[in-house]
Amino acid sequence: MPIINRVADLQPDIQAWRRDLHAHPEVMYDVHRTAAFVAEQLRAFGCDEVATGLGQTGVVGVIKGRKPGGNGGVIGLRADMDALPIEEATNLPYASKTPGKMHACGHDGHTAMLLGAAQYLAETRNFAGDAVVIFQPAEEGGAGALAMINDGLMDRFKIEQVYGMHNGPGIPVGSFAIRQGPIMAAMDRISIQIEGVGGHAAYPHKTIDPVLAGSQLVVALQGIVSRSVNPLESAVLSMCEFHAGHASNVIPASAELKGTVRSLKAEVRDLMEKRMNEVCAGVAQQTGAKITLDYDRGYPVVVNHPAQTELAVRVAGEIAGATNVNTDMIPIMGAEDFAYMLEARPGAFIFCGNGDSAGLHHPAYNFNDDAIVFGTSYWVKLVETTLAA
Repeated sequence: MPIINRVADLQPDIQAWRRDLHAHPEVMYDVHRTAAFVAEQLRAFGCDEVATGLGQTGVVGVIKGRKPGGNGGVIGLRADMDALPIEEATNLPYASKTPGKMHACGHDGHTAMLLGAAQYLAETRNFAGDAVVIFQPAEEGGAGALAMINDGLMDRFKIEQVYGMHNGPGIPVGSFAIRQGPIMAAMDRISIQIEGVGGHAAYPHKTIDPVLAGSQLVVALQGIVSRSVNPLESAVLSMCEFHAGHASNVIPASAELKGTVRSLKAEVRDLMEKRMNEVCAGVAQQTGAKITLDYDRGYPVVVNHPAQTELAVRVAGEIAGATNVNTDMIPIMGAEDFAYMLEARPGAFIFCGNGDSAGLHHPAYNFNDDAIVFGTSYWVKLVETTLAA
């Protein structure tokens, strides 16, 4: 079937919510205005339960179906609410009113579409079981999904399977993209401290130069992906910060490197950490510097479960047409904390086309309101199909 007629009728309201949220971005866990707006709307829709404060500022709404029998069960639908610390450069009438903060990843659209789906589901209740709508803070680096899980999200609401959605710049509006298995990468942060012996730049033989050690380390680390990881596997190692010294004629006593590692498999992740420690030890022995690696594991791999992916493909095909659903999208090396929810329950994460827009996390990015009817219809049909009477 195409987009739902009632959802098309709701589009102006959903768009208005989205643009209001866009104008008032909030970051990390400090999404108090957004969370209050979401909770107010869910109560107005007539949700059977509205819970606030999960994972600090998360909001959950429960909508009970009224069809007897059927599959029953409980399905969770998740949207993220937080923005980014970016200065907006769109010049839109509804551009951010908060300097240095911007909805540059489309979480305003995600929140608005799930609100639209909640309104429709609360009106119709054409399913057997419970639909749980999850509005999460701190996706952008704060692990808000994990915080909500640790606050009892899955057990308290008896969620049996869980689904997520993200907009996709470059994917045509009205299209979806997904794949079974790993779809987004694990993200690890690396920080390397290099301790040398500082001194006069004219007498380097009396020093242990941490800049030289750091430079050799950056080059050596790049050999891990090219020579230690199977060429048929995926890994990224990017050194993004190099801090050392304050004068052109002084060899500093220390240096610091920071970066990130991305991977799509647990064994590759383990290999990257192991080889990084080995390379750091080797460069330390070569240069005489003391090198300490802090390898901080962040979000895990986003892994779509087979049965739930198959269902998501079928539902997306009903909304957009089977030819407009890419079922073998190339995995993305970016990270998503929805991974924690997929570790806790079976489910699937799908991308909804945002058209030819600026990329995510770009100051000129904007969520495409034309995508609203497709994303909202997907949420509705996912519930009605999964919890069919």
